[in-house]
Amino acid sequence: MRTFTPLLTLMIAAAAFLPAAPPTVPTYKEFLSPASPQEVVAARKVDRIAWVDYAEGKRNAYTAVAPQFRPVRLTSFMKDDGIMMSAIRISDDGSTVVFLRGEAPNRSGWAPNPTADPNGPEHAIWAARTAGGSAWRVVDAANPEIAPDGSSILFIKDGQIYRAKLTPTRPAAEIDRGEKAFITEWGTQSEPRWSPDGKKIAWVSTRVDHSFIMVYDVATRSVKYMSPSVDFDTSPMWMADSKHLIFMRRPGLPFGQQTLQTGAGSGANYAAPPQSPAAATGGRGGGRGAAAAAAGTTETPVNNTPGIMRAAFKGGYTIGFYKADVTTGDAQEIWHNQENDKIAANIVNPQLAGETVIFEFVVPGAGGRGGRGGRGGRGAARVASDLKEPPKQEAPVDEWERYYSLNVTDAAARPVLLTTTDGLIENQTSIALSADEKTFYYCTNAKDIERRHIWAVPVSGGTPVQITTGEGVETYPAPLASGKYLATLSADWNMPQSIGVWTLGEAAKQRIVFPTSMPGFPKDAHVRPEIIITKADDGLEIHNQLFLPKDLKPGERRPAIVFVHGGPPRQMMPAYHYMQFYHWAYGINQWLANQGYIVMSINYRLGVGYGRSFRQAANGGAQGNSEYKDVLAGGKYLQTRPDVDPNRVGIWGLSYGGLLTSEALARNSDIFKAGVDLAGVHLEGNSLDPESVSYKSSAISAIDGWKSPVLLVQGDDDRNVSFLQTVGLVQLLRQRGVYHELIVFPDDVHESLLHSRWLYTLGRMETFLHKFLAEGPAIGSN
Repeated sequence: MRTFTPLLTLMIAAAAFLPAAPPTVPTYKEFLSPASPQEVVAARKVDRIAWVDYAEGKRNAYTAVAPQFRPVRLTSFMKDDGIMMSAIRISDDGSTVVFLRGEAPNRSGWAPNPTADPNGPEHAIWAARTAGGSAWRVVDAANPEIAPDGSSILFIKDGQIYRAKLTPTRPAAEIDRGEKAFITEWGTQSEPRWSPDGKKIAWVSTRVDHSFIMVYDVATRSVKYMSPSVDFDTSPMWMADSKHLIFMRRPGLPFGQQTLQTGAGSGANYAAPPQSPAAATGGRGGGRGAAAAAAGTTETPVNNTPGIMRAAFKGGYTIGFYKADVTTGDAQEIWHNQENDKIAANIVNPQLAGETVIFEFVVPGAGGRGGRGGRGGRGAARVASDLKEPPKQEAPVDEWERYYSLNVTDAAARPVLLTTTDGLIENQTSIALSADEKTFYYCTNAKDIERRHIWAVPVSGGTPVQITTGEGVETYPAPLASGKYLATLSADWNMPQSIGVWTLGEAAKQRIVFPTSMPGFPKDAHVRPEIIITKADDGLEIHNQLFLPKDLKPGERRPAIVFVHGGPPRQMMPAYHYMQFYHWAYGINQWLANQGYIVMSINYRLGVGYGRSFRQAANGGAQGNSEYKDVLAGGKYLQTRPDVDPNRVGIWGLSYGGLLTSEALARNSDIFKAGVDLAGVHLEGNSLDPESVSYKSSAISAIDGWKSPVLLVQGDDDRNVSFLQTVGLVQLLRQRGVYHELIVFPDDVHESLLHSRWLYTLGRMETFLHKFLAEGPAIGSN
């Protein structure tokens, strides 16, 4: 029986009448706090996976092995140092992983150094043993091709093949340290591929107007050419016996295309046709046939003689697959396409599965699609790859990407459609082959257009089956060696990117194996986004996600914020994104909703996920900026909502999202009362002619209408959007007295490499938005 003193009884009674402590409001730091994996790969011979993780600026490599899949950290990079980690690879036997630390140099040859380290920036391949021990630096290189047994890597430097042995102890010889070329041949070498047994190396040697497949024998240190010809041989693919390989052959460069190129002297550099490898940077023996190129002729020759302008093999076909015996070097054609073939007309990135080649059907004229980000060395006065104008495509053959399989050992075989589902298959990280090469896995939004799931189909063809299900998003399929498991990057509306392992069977089940905990992450503060469809003034339907604050009460009117993604070939989803910036952006939108804002994320035209016509919409970008119609429709929609204060609508975005933010502030300051423009584009193209279409498509063409305050943020080593875009805009805003705040990050790139800088940016963003949008009580409905 308990007894209480009178004083204690009085204290307890008083405490019962005290007001409850106000709920703790999570900060942006907490929303960005959890570990988030960015890539996952699987070994081919054992059930082991490896991945790269980002956790508050600390980037590390992890591994896990079946059946427990307990995560083990392989590296100890425990500082927010701004050094990227990417391109993780794992050896076939699962013994070794390699990865890249650092960013590629810009056009001036300088790698980013956001911490201003006086020792200069890091850029190197590192390695680690999955059995344990410290990771070590291997060599300054990129794009490693790891040996099946994890003993060494191959890489290309200055057009030659280098090899570096993977050992924590520094090798004595330069050639073993990757400091001296391992294989030196004339031309430009590319695509080095280890044979499955690790005893041979195949690669492409481009000789300006033709290319060869060459094979190096490790034991004898000898080289053989595979049936050399006057044509372009590419894509060496080893067969399982390591004694044969299959490669692709296209016609060599005809006279008509040779004379269209400009060279220098007798060693003129003829550029390869679009479907062939890039031309070498040097040559020999150009001979008298180079005279036209050497003279600098650029006019199109008037000559319709067959074979002058268009090259084709006898019979009119343009692609052949050859099977080579690597012991003798003999190769025989085993399959070719038909004249005017509409499916196998431009085979890109073929993969070999047994005796079957899998390839993507590329719509003629459709160009490439946006990948996972990537920061190439760009410095032009406008946007580079992230802002390419959509290619002209009058009548798309198909709204969706398709993959085909082809049995190249049957000369009569025709391509078999594998992906009969209607949905986006974004890029090479969206596809994978099972270890036994019998099943093709792919990531798509088929049957669930707002998300991504993994599907599978036999490589010989059949009905695709959806493997992963639910309300989440699964990407980066990585089938494990035994065929029992599939690893993915997995996320949901309140679960950041994680490593999911699916046990395959009649009903695949997922186990989240990483991260094992998320201390401080405000999972319960998240809101489930609603899908809202709006219409632009031209009738196009736009898919958006709406985030409503949990504490929103009937009759209240809250400030609202529009978010516009970059790319533009991107798609925001009602879940955490697989790309790092958009992962943050989704978390930031959740944080803003938690702060009391109503947030709408707009999937405007030119983005992916809604078909090729949507992605290639007319008059987009510098041809008219039609995508702004979708942003404007979103802003007007928010103003009509009874829970939104129509006088407190803002906008934010990065890259193309920054472009659309500046468009909104310049064209419609009457709607968008404040904006946060991160690394945006403000002048499309290079013309300052007020009558040019590109200038009219630019935000600065409406600069005199810009009245709303803006927060501008950019790194001065941005490789996607030139820093000149911010420099030029500031001059215009100053002259017009437009209120602006400016954050410049020296020696930093498009998306800051330092977590601390993101936290600083969000702190400034919080203050800015509060000042211009959030101040003042919520407005009642009466």
